[in-house]
Parts: sequence; structure tokens; C-alpha cells
Amino acid sequence: MARHTVTLIPGDGIGPEIASAMRRVVDATGVDIAWEIADAGEHVMEEFGTPLPGHVIDSIRTNKVAIKGPITTPVGTGFRSVNVALRKELDLYTNLRPAFSIEGTGARYDDIDIVIVRENTEDLYAGIEFEQGSAEAAELIDWVAEKGAGVIRPDSGISLKPISVTGTRRIVKFAFDYAIANGRKKVTAVHKANILKHSDGLFRKVAYEVAEEYKDSGIEFEDYIVDATCMQLVLHPEWWDVLVLPNLYGDIVSDLAAGLIGGLGMAPGANIGAEHAVFEPVHGSAPKYAGKDMANPTALILSAVLMLNHLGEREAGDRVLAAVKGVLADGERVTYDIRRTRFGTTEGAVGTQAYADAVIERL
Repeated sequence: MARHTVTLIPGDGIGPEIASAMRRVVDATGVDIAWEIADAGEHVMEEFGTPLPGHVIDSIRTNKVAIKGPITTPVGTGFRSVNVALRKELDLYTNLRPAFSIEGTGARYDDIDIVIVRENTEDLYAGIEFEQGSAEAAELIDWVAEKGAGVIRPDSGISLKPISVTGTRRIVKFAFDYAIANGRKKVTAVHKANILKHSDGLFRKVAYEVAEEYKDSGIEFEDYIVDATCMQLVLHPEWWDVLVLPNLYGDIVSDLAAGLIGGLGMAPGANIGAEHAVFEPVHGSAPKYAGKDMANPTALILSAVLMLNHLGEREAGDRVLAAVKGVLADGERVTYDIRRTRFGTTEGAVGTQAYADAVIERL
């Protein structure tokens, strides 16, 4: 049996607790994993002066694969997202977010099976911004006016939205390759090309060019405007299979898809590049629940399923997925959020580690 060395970033808030639960479940599969712990987040700021020390990046570069708990990101002020920094530093250009129904979650739908493929490195999340009142913002506002490109109010903050041929080609190719490898039937490119002609318009154009290269693959292709997509995801979730989107829309639509299956606590995630992959849940760090052994580790455990598949340990990943489904369907040893959603009460809920025990017993 091959040994895999994986970087484990426990994270902030509830991160260390759910990371411990996930690790115990993965170890119980018998897959030989050497865990290399690398701390990142608010709690390392004082020691290293940054939430993402260089040794964390170095660990992922060496091991190629990492899994992380949630890390707190300040809203509006403070350091930029560690997640965004990891994606840029390692060129993790794909954010993969499967959304599938699991019996026993209390979700509004019971037949969801959608995969969101989100471009991860450009669009508005490229971080090219000009602060309101800065000399740079004023210079850009004047330049736009001089070129006759439009009028920007002088008290504006400005963010740029680059979308490239390169970035679009590789994310759409990933979507088609994923569809083929996983027996999917359709890829839908989602955009706002009717309004944003030169950015989303480019995304749509390149998506069709890539689709032409896969015309003999048996994978159906279509494009859809993002606002209509959001409406139809709620009205007709059965219409959709693999959706590929630019960064911002992908962020929003993937959370919408998570809502269809019971929330972010049920939503696994992966950030994948040509050489490296980082797996993570997409919910927050919930600091008010830290240390209380209450948090639901399902999203991180399901992210570990994606990681096991990536490592070529699909049989173990299938066993973990089946075990999670069994525990949730039974409903007796689940965390407070599942009990509340499904039964309208938290009475009888178990803690994070007891939930992990229940999963392990079913492996």
C-alpha cells in the first residue's frame, strides 16, 4: 500500500476539532497517510506576522496535497483571505464543489446531484483594487473619462474584473474532463455575457471553442445567464449537471447549491491546480462554538472523500461516503444542527467526536 504525505492545516475556531474528527475517520479507513501539521490563521499572526507563514506554502509545495479546516477572514479590514492567498500562490485554478443530496439532513430537496466548477484565480477576486480617495483611483477615473469609456463617480472605490482566454480555457477543459471521468452528461457555462461583453463575453466565446474540441465526447454543452441559472436551480434543480463559472458567480452559485442540500455543513470543496490540491469545507470558522465539541464535521469529512479520490484511494473514499450517509440516514448520532433541522429539536444530539465515532463504526 502506498504511503501518502498530506499537509494538514487545522485552521481557526472549530477548525482543530473538525480536523481531528476528519483525521480519525480517514485513519480508520486503513489508508496509509502521514499527516504533516502546518498551522495558519489568526492564531499565528503574533508569532509570524502573517496568517499564512511561508513554511505552510512550502509544505504544500512539497507534499502536493493538503486538507484544511476553516480559517477566519476579517470582513472589510485586516488581512486578505488565506484561502485566496493559497489559490494565488499555488495557482489552484479550479474550485470544485459537488452538491448532492444525503438522506437525513432535513434539506428541502432530496434529489440534488450537481457539480460546480468555479474558476479560482481571476475575475473580481484577482484583487486588483483601487481605494476610494487614493491618487491611483483618481488617475484611473480621469483616464476612463479621457478615453470616453464611461463616467466613474469621483468618490468611487474600483475593482477590476480580468477574464482571460488562458484562465477560461483551462477551467472549461477541467469541467469537460471531470464530466467524462465521472460519468456526467452535460456541462453548462454560466455567465453574464449579455451585459459584460468583453469579460463574460470572452468567457462564453472561449467556452464554446473548448466545447467544440469535446464534440465527440458525448458530453452535452450549453450556456446560461447567471441570474436565470440561480432561479432555475431553485425551480428545476434536476436540469443541471456540471456548471462551470467565472470566479464571483461560482462563489455565489456554489453556496446556492449548498443551500439545496442542507447548507454549507454538507458541502465539500477542493481547490485544484496542475500540481497541487487543497481540500477544504467552505463554511466559516464559527469561533463562538470553538472548544465546545458541537461542530458538524461532515463537510470536512466529505472533503476528505474528495482528497482520497484524488490520491487514488477511491475505494476508501467510497467507504467513508457510505458511512456518512448511513449515520445521517439513521439520525441517532448526529450533531445539533442536523437534529434541529430534521427533528425541530437539538435533544439527543451528539458532539463532534461522537459523530466521528459513529462514522468510523460503519467503515
